[in-house]
Amino acid sequence: MRVVYDRETDTLTIKLREGEYAESDEVQPGIVFDYDRRGALLAIEILYASRQKLDLDTLRLEMVGQKG
Repeated sequence: MRVVYDRETDTLTIKLREGEYAESDEVQPGIVFDYDRRGALLAIEILYASRQKLDLDTLRLEMVGQKG
């Protein structure tokens, strides 16, 4: 998984897995889900991320619970 913030486009992308994008669905204004041809979720995009009041300078990943 990879999280990328593009300052030029003001887009925060959470890439869940690699794959070829086949379809996108704007589930609510500014929130886009990207799917592969089988319908598996590949990424979540947050458009106009700085307007969403996100603290983009302190992004971090937290894992809780046991693996497996």
